[in-house]
Amino acid sequence: MDILVTTVQVPFIRGGAEIHAESLVQALRNHGHSAEIVALPFEAHPPQRMLDLMFIFRLLDFSTFSGRNIDLIIPLKFPAYFNSHPNQVAWLLHQHRDVYDLWEQKFGGLVHNSDAVQFRETIINGDTKALGECRQIFSNSQNVANRLKKFNGLDSIPLYHPPKNADTFTCEEAQGYFFFPSRLNLVKRQHLVLEAISKTRNPVKVVFAGSSDNGLYENELKQIAEKLDITHRAIFVGQISEAEKIKYYAESMGVIYPPLDEDYGYVTLEGMLSSKPIITCTDSGGPLEFITDQETGVVTKPDSFALARAMDQLWENHRLASHLGKNARKHYQELDITWTNVVNKLTNC
Repeated sequence: MDILVTTVQVPFIRGGAEIHAESLVQALRNHGHSAEIVALPFEAHPPQRMLDLMFIFRLLDFSTFSGRNIDLIIPLKFPAYFNSHPNQVAWLLHQHRDVYDLWEQKFGGLVHNSDAVQFRETIINGDTKALGECRQIFSNSQNVANRLKKFNGLDSIPLYHPPKNADTFTCEEAQGYFFFPSRLNLVKRQHLVLEAISKTRNPVKVVFAGSSDNGLYENELKQIAEKLDITHRAIFVGQISEAEKIKYYAESMGVIYPPLDEDYGYVTLEGMLSSKPIITCTDSGGPLEFITDQETGVVTKPDSFALARAMDQLWENHRLASHLGKNARKHYQELDITWTNVVNKLTNC
């Protein structure tokens, strides 16, 4: 089949969604399909630009290019699914969270006034109509499926996929640190981990890897570390290569990943593939679909004291950490998280 994977991207910003789209296209090609990415530039401010993009996707004709009929459209993100192609199978990474689960959170990017309320209603109603026109809706995780059902009344099928380079993750002897790879972002809650480090009874170290969405939060994190006198225990290594990331995973004592209501979370899967226990929180969303407390990791309340106790537990008990990590990898292998399964589901529904 000739397939287009449609999405949006903030220019000059590359993250999990971009890797996801590229990996999907490669998987489709590996299974004999012709596939390309069509990505339009995305900007959330001012909000009117998102409404414009909804309209643009609706107007674009994706049915034929250079005499080739497009057999299937796979939209991934808001508002790519607003296109009216008759054979759209959505694989929803997430919607515009500021008008959904983050609406009542301090992390949301909208100022609550009458215009914002109307804007929110426009997007929710538009999403419900556009996604409802898709022939089938898959979601990135059960958490994303639950949001879609809650806010839009639409059913979807969770469809897991492997992280990039899934077969290259290994486990080596632990070198005395926990690993937290992620964009520096309020929703990822690196600040919570810094507060937890200061409350541990052991000299716990955490390596933070990833670039910042904006310099303000990164500066705030470094100020918190200085104020708490933990700069020697909170190591920020910035953006790292894939090889460096795999090495950090392999030599860590465990992985810390406590985001707020994460959609899916490659970090969880990468940690499991590295045979490492995952420390996450009861409100972290996607990771909870894979991590069970005291079986494949530690699930704790989202406060600094509870996180500190979780880190201390694994820091003091290497045998437990190793046991949970081995269980995590075994559980991953039992889930059939493969691109073959993904391609079969998306193209044969």
